[in-house]
Amino acid sequence: MKTLRWITVTALAALSAVLACGADTLVYLGTYTDKGSQGIYSFRFDPATGQMTDPVLAAETPAPSFLAIDPTKKFLYAVNETGDGSVTSFAISPATGRLTQLNQVPSGGKDPCHLVVDPTGHTLIVANYTGGSVSSFPLKADGQLGQAVTFIQHHGSSVNKSRQEAAHAHEVVLSHDNRFAIVCDLGLDKLMVYRFDAKTGKLTANDPPSVSVKPGSGPRHFVFDSAGRHGYLINEMGGAVMVFDWDAANGTLRQTQTVSTLPRGFRGENTTAEIAIHPSGRFLYGSNRGDDSIVLFGIEPVAGKLRWIARYSTGGKTPRNFAIDPAGKWLLAANQDTDGIVEFEIDQNTGALKPAKRRLHVSQPVCVLFTVR
Repeated sequence: MKTLRWITVTALAALSAVLACGADTLVYLGTYTDKGSQGIYSFRFDPATGQMTDPVLAAETPAPSFLAIDPTKKFLYAVNETGDGSVTSFAISPATGRLTQLNQVPSGGKDPCHLVVDPTGHTLIVANYTGGSVSSFPLKADGQLGQAVTFIQHHGSSVNKSRQEAAHAHEVVLSHDNRFAIVCDLGLDKLMVYRFDAKTGKLTANDPPSVSVKPGSGPRHFVFDSAGRHGYLINEMGGAVMVFDWDAANGTLRQTQTVSTLPRGFRGENTTAEIAIHPSGRFLYGSNRGDDSIVLFGIEPVAGKLRWIARYSTGGKTPRNFAIDPAGKWLLAANQDTDGIVEFEIDQNTGALKPAKRRLHVSQPVCVLFTVR
C-alpha cells in the first residue's frame, strides 16, 4: 500500500468509512450553489447493503446542475448553469474520486442544464435552457474540451407565454446506435431530432427535423428502452409521460400513448422532472415536484405501453433528479428544496420502492450520477 503519511486524521477516518462501504461504486452529486453548496460532491456506495458514506466536496465549481462521465471513467464533465453558460472538464482521481479541473469552455448559450458524452468518448453535447440552443464539443485524449464544432439555435414558442415564450432546450439523448440525438425543447413543445456524426461530432437536422407534442406539455427528459424500439418522454408542464415508437433506421418518432404521472384526485401545482427505466427493462419511474413523489409504471414487453402501478413519497420537497444503481437494487432521489438524498430499495419482482431510512444532507442536490469502477 502507498504511504499515507500525508493524510490527516480526518482524512484517515473518511478513508476507513470508504473501505467499510465498498470502494467499487462512487456517486457524484451535482448541485446549485446559491445557498451553501460549493459544487460537486461525492460519496461511496455499497451496492450490496445500500450503505453510503458522508458526501465530501469533490470539486468547487458554480452551479454544476448536471454531470456526465466518459466511457473510460477517467473524466467527468459538468454544465455550469449560469447566465454566461459554460461546461467544465475534470480528471477523476482513481484513489479518492476527487476531481481536478482540466479546462472550461463557453456552452454556447445561457443556463446549460444537460449534457451527454457519446459512447465513443469523442464528443460531448450540451443543451442550453435559457439560450434555447444545442452545442457539441470534441473531447481530447487528455479529457479536455475543445471548441464547439456545432451550434444550433432553436427558434419559436408555444402556448404558455410565461414558460414557453422562446425555445428552451432541456436535454440531449443519443440513440443506441449513436446515429441520432434527441433534444427535448420545453419552449417549443417539440422533440428535435438530429443526425449525429460520431467521427466529426457534428449535428445536422434530420428529415423530418422534429415531432410535436400536445401544446403546453413542456418536454423535459426522454429515455429509450433497452431494445431501442420505444422512447418515453416526461413532460414538465403537462404532468404526463408519452410513449413513442422509434424508427431507428430513419430517426422518426410516432406517439402511441399518454399517461398521467399524478394520482387521481391530485389538486395543486406540479411539475415533473426525471424519468428512468429499470435495468431489467420492466419498469419505468418518473418524479413529480409538487406532489413530491416517484411514480412507478410497468412496461408492456412488446408494444412498450405503460400501466400505472404506484406512487411513492420522496419524504422531501422537489425531487428534481433520481438515479437507479447499475444493479437495479437501489434508487437515490435528490430532494432539491429540502437539501437531501433519500434512498429506496427496489423490489426486483414488482419494481416497488421501499424507503431504506438512509439519508444524506447536501445543499440543493439536483443530479445523482452512479459510476462503477
